[in-house]
Amino acid sequence: MSAQLIAILIFVVVITAVVLGIGNDMLHRWLRHKERHMELMANKTAEQAAQYATRAEKLEQRVRVLERIATDRGADLAMEIEDLRDQPDIGEKLQ
Repeated sequence: MSAQLIAILIFVVVITAVVLGIGNDMLHRWLRHKERHMELMANKTAEQAAQYATRAEKLEQRVRVLERIATDRGADLAMEIEDLRDQPDIGEKLQ
């Protein structure tokens, strides 16, 4: 082999090693960046889930109160309707 061919081969091997080393470093940095981004998104999602759970719990409490009002008042209302049925009509009183 000629000296020029050996020099070119060594140059190509050295350049390839440098390019692969830089590419490897860039890939690791990019992967760390993506991992950090995913962690931040997971934290944000967890916070939102906690807020939604709190909001859902408050709504459930309000629905329970409304149900209690509707059912408690429903019994009273039914008794009031029955009492009104038992009373004579105003028109009958006037005659």
